[in-house]
Amino acid sequence: MIDFLNICKGYGGDPIFDNASFRINAGDRVGIVGPNGAGKSTLFAILTGELMPDKGYVNMPKNIRIACLKQQLPGSEEAARPLIDFTADAIPELKRMGEELHGIETLLQREPGDRERLLTRHGELQSAMEQLGAYHLRNDAEAALCNLGFQVKELEKPLSSFSGGWQMRAALARVLIARPDLLMLDEPSNYLDIPAVEYLHKVLVGFKGTLLLISHDRYLLRKLTAITLEVNAGQVTRYPGDYDFYRMERENRRRTLEAAKRNNERKKEHLERGIDRFRAKSSKAAAAKSWKKALDKIEDIELPDELGYSGAIRLPEPPPCGTPCAEITDLAFAYSGGPALLHDVSLRIENGDKIAFIGYNGTGKTTLLKLLVGRLKPDAGKVWYGHHVNIGYQAQEFSELLVPEQSVFDTVRGALPPGASTANLMNVLGSFGFSGDDTEKLCKVLSGGEKIRLSFARIFVNPPNLLVLDEPTTHLDVRARELLQEALKSYPGTVCFVSHDLEFIRGVATTIIAMEDHSIRRYYGNYDYYLEKSQSLKNPPPEPVKVPAKTAAKAPAAPVKPEPAEDPDLSGKDRRRERARQRAGIAGIKRKLEQRVADAEAKLARLEARQQELAGMMSGGEKVDFASVNRELSEIQAAMDQAMEEWENAAWDLQSFLKGEESPADHPA
Repeated sequence: MIDFLNICKGYGGDPIFDNASFRINAGDRVGIVGPNGAGKSTLFAILTGELMPDKGYVNMPKNIRIACLKQQLPGSEEAARPLIDFTADAIPELKRMGEELHGIETLLQREPGDRERLLTRHGELQSAMEQLGAYHLRNDAEAALCNLGFQVKELEKPLSSFSGGWQMRAALARVLIARPDLLMLDEPSNYLDIPAVEYLHKVLVGFKGTLLLISHDRYLLRKLTAITLEVNAGQVTRYPGDYDFYRMERENRRRTLEAAKRNNERKKEHLERGIDRFRAKSSKAAAAKSWKKALDKIEDIELPDELGYSGAIRLPEPPPCGTPCAEITDLAFAYSGGPALLHDVSLRIENGDKIAFIGYNGTGKTTLLKLLVGRLKPDAGKVWYGHHVNIGYQAQEFSELLVPEQSVFDTVRGALPPGASTANLMNVLGSFGFSGDDTEKLCKVLSGGEKIRLSFARIFVNPPNLLVLDEPTTHLDVRARELLQEALKSYPGTVCFVSHDLEFIRGVATTIIAMEDHSIRRYYGNYDYYLEKSQSLKNPPPEPVKVPAKTAAKAPAAPVKPEPAEDPDLSGKDRRRERARQRAGIAGIKRKLEQRVADAEAKLARLEARQQELAGMMSGGEKVDFASVNRELSEIQAAMDQAMEEWENAAWDLQSFLKGEESPADHPA
């Protein structure tokens, strides 16, 4: 167990921890949350011994093995090593053990008289090294690096030859193979794409030690943690549950404290009125003095700070447009002098689609978005837009487009179309959390989250109906991510986006585009549907086996349709009649299977016709209840997913039957 006891720590007079205490038991899986700058990383540094508290102490078991991922790049000496060597060097004590082992082997050659003691120690060291996995660490390192997106041909390159984000991936791989007793991860999903986040989740689910996880990633917090520590205002508060439990309990606690604070304020106000009224009257002086003492004893109740952006995000209604919104046909693209990145890509984007593009880094997600919005020109193929389509695009490098010395108001005003009125400008700014004095803030003093919201405000001064977003949750705290997710989910326009936030993808996307082999594969469903279908494509069901007639009696049931043995006592005429009856039975089964396929196809056709009808209503000129139509479109999409699954099952059964069908001989005996 680990005890954090009455810890005080500050920088330049500002307290980070003020008599903070908490306990972590062996095997706990702990999520650590709190606003930026509250002290989460400082907590890690105190636990690892890199920082000493000003007061208090940390009680930890002796010889506990710790692996910690920090938000800083490896030093220059480490970065000069080959990638595979840096990663495989994951357990520091192995180096000491290896040196001692080498020394013993040297002594065994020089001093054979002490052979028994040396051999005993040699065996102990070998056993300890084997238990730590020393003899397959290099293989573990290679597997972890490849699962996090590195290629085998890159493993011998110096770590310094990779970008900062890729160096952080290598550092993550290093701690994941270290087999520690205590694993401490500070924002491990930063710089990871979706497949790498899934791999990280898989590894951490199987981790048997104690886990401390600092993260804004709701997916990891929900899936991996069972205890939550909130670091805020100098204190560390323990909640005995996962992230959802913590959010609920924190809100309940806040409501209770708000009610208690209101009661306190009323009580103080009542006492103050009594003191002011009777202070000058000698007959009431004793009472007034007593009331004053009671007033002084009332302690102020402090409400917990908001942990993130507490406003709302409201997306203005998009203007109507034609359907489809956009269509990509036979597109190909390569950067100058490089290999083909995209080849033969075709994609139809319907009005109201919510499409997430996923895949490993380097597969062309950002490039495809830039081709879609016209920031890049394809080498072949074309991009076509529907009637009255207005594109709003937010790039990854959005913050670089902001002028540091320009105010929030002037930044958004500069995005207005030429000659457009500024009458609605304050409403747009208010929709993204900028009001009053906030509109006069300079861009250079804005937080990462404020810059994101400002970027959205710039887009929506000229409301788009096709919104294209590249990593929109970067720098957003958890609450702002949730608000943006809800806003996009209910937004009636079309959204195409790239994100590494799995909960965000789950909450917004209704279609998944997987980037595969320089092209794309479309999945008509949400992220969970994509996981299910992509797994079935990797592991398809086996082909049905056709059983010979001679062994049919021992074969399993359908899809093979074995021919029953003929009764030797039947006459030739009766045998022909029996064979005709068997053929009729087979034909009947075939007709039923064909009818199932036809019914499923007809159902799909009806749903598609209604979908087209509703899409036409939304793009028409007459007044339409967009919310109602959008709800029906969502219901139709869900029904189409189910109908498609019914069709696939029916088609598979029919195909299996036809492959396994046995036709009785048609000649007389």
